[in-house]
Amino acid sequence: MRLDGSGVAVFLGSQRGSRPELLQAASELGQRLALAGATVVYGGAAVGCMGALADAALQAGGRVVGVMPTRLVAREIAHRGLSEHHEVATMHARKAKMFAHSQAFVALPGGWGTLDELCEVVTWRQLGMHHWPIVVVDVGGYWRPLVEQLATAVDAGLMAPSVAELVQVVATPAECLAYLQAVAEPPPPAGAWG
Repeated sequence: MRLDGSGVAVFLGSQRGSRPELLQAASELGQRLALAGATVVYGGAAVGCMGALADAALQAGGRVVGVMPTRLVAREIAHRGLSEHHEVATMHARKAKMFAHSQAFVALPGGWGTLDELCEVVTWRQLGMHHWPIVVVDVGGYWRPLVEQLATAVDAGLMAPSVAELVQVVATPAECLAYLQAVAEPPPPAGAWG
């Protein structure tokens, strides 16, 4: 897909994490997306991995759009140097706004919020509400248990293999960017309901 001018939503933690490679991956992805001409769409925080993503994209001359619920603005320290900042009423509104600005979705390591955002866009893809690529960057094996859970769900007959395959798993931000640049807009998922 053509990244120049496209919005790429990045789901990731607002904490720094205890492993240096988490912040490094966030910074590298932000820089790479910006240099490719993509607009980075994310949760709007100035701290932790979120802040590292945004700062790196901005330093590389990129456009960054942040979306944050009102009740989190003070707590997560909203980034005040973004290209656009949207304050919304709820987490549901945050996901909808990020979705509206994006043509691809990437998950870096994060907690419940990251899992929630990732699961929502995968479910929307499964239901045919969009056909954009979804990529999980498995920094240092962080997402390995999730990948194993998808295999478990398929083995148990609770998820069609085609649904598990809606998520592309890569190891690095460089692989993520290469995948996004190489993939064509995918067709609707086949056999999503088994």
